Amino acid sequence: MDGSSFYKVFDMLAFDSGIWYTSSAKTVSYPGEGNALCFQLEDSSFWFRHRNDCILAAAERFSPLEPFFDIGGGNGFVSAALQHAGREVVLIEPGQEGCFNARKRGIRHIICGLLEDIPMDESSIGACGFFDVIEHIEDDLAMLKTTYQLMKPGGKIYITVPAYSFLWSQEDIDAGHYRRYSIPSARRLLQQVGFDVVYSSYLFSFLPLPIFLLRTVPHLSGSGNKPANHRQDHQSSKSGAIVERLMSWELQRVKRQKTIAFGSSCFIVAEKKR
Repeated sequence: MDGSSFYKVFDMLAFDSGIWYTSSAKTVSYPGEGNALCFQLEDSSFWFRHRNDCILAAAERFSPLEPFFDIGGGNGFVSAALQHAGREVVLIEPGQEGCFNARKRGIRHIICGLLEDIPMDESSIGACGFFDVIEHIEDDLAMLKTTYQLMKPGGKIYITVPAYSFLWSQEDIDAGHYRRYSIPSARRLLQQVGFDVVYSSYLFSFLPLPIFLLRTVPHLSGSGNKPANHRQDHQSSKSGAIVERLMSWELQRVKRQKTIAFGSSCFIVAEKKR
């Protein structure tokens, strides 16, 4: 998207106190307190930090010059990292509280609404991301088809989603997830839309076992309904040095476009066919 087209999008939206609004007020499958909870965790969370590092490394490799559309970007944690790296970023988020939090983080372009409600020309977007968003969308195929139409040939889409259906637990239900994915299932979904997958890997190779033991097993046994301790889950705690080494290893793999064989998240970069 060139500069004039980039700013043209905002001319057709309502503006109030640093946020642009679409005319739609649709709801999504996401807890009402979700953005507030994440806002308390993100800045100190090893999980959010590592995901950001991997996203930035891939974006620099595959689409270094494109304005980036962070779709369903919540409180703007990814947007802030991209913007700090010198990118032009548009945060698209249906939750008003998330938009307010993103404004506190200094995100310059915030649209409160859904992607499909933004008056945007086809073949406009050169780079966009859905970071732990697609699992909240019941018809993920339709959402990706809409995105495909809005992307220009050669544009890149970046996606992270929770991995492995066998890790399903009460945590997924509480979070408003419709499903978990695998690399093969996510690749098939994107290819069905028409994308060419250019990179795919798992992330967080050290988390599947703890998730299975601490979340999935209690859920399967019927004892997993107590509230999760999210703050504790997002701290490196006593295993900090080990976790840091593993995250550093994973990041180097991503930078070199090498894969990670397993992990609790799937990370995929795909391209709209030219």
